[in-house]
Amino acid sequence: MNRHLAVGERIVRVEALHGGITAEIRRLTIGTRDGSTHDLVLRSFVDPYYMERAEDSLDREAGALTLLTGTGVPAPGLVAVDPAAAHCEYPTLLMTHLAGRTVLTDEGLETRVPLLARQLVAIHALRPAERPRKYEALTTAETVVVPKGADAAAWAAALDVIRKPAPPYEGRFLHRDFQPGNVLFDAVPSGPAGTRITGVVDWAATSWGPADLDVAHCSTNLALLHGPAWGLRFTEAYEEAGGVLAAAASERLYWQVRDGLAASEEVGVLARLWQEAGRPELTTSVVEGRLDAYVTAVLDALG
Repeated sequence: MNRHLAVGERIVRVEALHGGITAEIRRLTIGTRDGSTHDLVLRSFVDPYYMERAEDSLDREAGALTLLTGTGVPAPGLVAVDPAAAHCEYPTLLMTHLAGRTVLTDEGLETRVPLLARQLVAIHALRPAERPRKYEALTTAETVVVPKGADAAAWAAALDVIRKPAPPYEGRFLHRDFQPGNVLFDAVPSGPAGTRITGVVDWAATSWGPADLDVAHCSTNLALLHGPAWGLRFTEAYEEAGGVLAAAASERLYWQVRDGLAASEEVGVLARLWQEAGRPELTTSVVEGRLDAYVTAVLDALG
């Protein structure tokens, strides 16, 4: 770590950052010879389960951060990476720190949703010389966890949807975990008109695949954080921003339902993270209820 600092620089403060599921994230405050400071961010895989997958994840993120340099997409800059823990105790990536903060409150959502949509359209517009690997969608009808008290008929219909083969699609550069927890906004915006995105983080799952999949993922997160209507609203905002989704309703339904059902496998984890981030009312049962309502709403809208 120290060998990547300039002469005379040293770490003067370490602060744990919340929100990571697979890795520990820390902000390092670096002191310089002239008395000023700047921040870096260290992502370390310490959990044995995720350490087995760390090398691939960190290689992918390092490649994405390198590719994004100069594109206009506000992403961290790569400082150093040690995916196999050859020099660090754990597989680790060091990157620049971006100003801003995540915003998970309901207040101001009508302003943030169009900004999120425009940012995702810009990401999907990237045409890298070398494509990232094809997306992965690991959820199957057998791994879905139907929430207690859910609409049995709706979930049975949703499971039938993802049992079908994936529809054809036009490939796009995907973030693959684009959602409010990975987007930074101005720390102190000067009213709604001053709200702006300052950064997009966590590029470890960067992939090539359908724009619908990224849109579906953000829609699901918005639905669980703020209510089902906001999940449906994000799809509209994406198209209003110039984004292009699958033409057929049945194809859109496949991707929307697939991501909604994928969330069923980690409802408890999401609820815990959001509670730690200042949303104590988002208990597991509340999030499960919103997921049930959202899956039903998607089927009603597109089925």
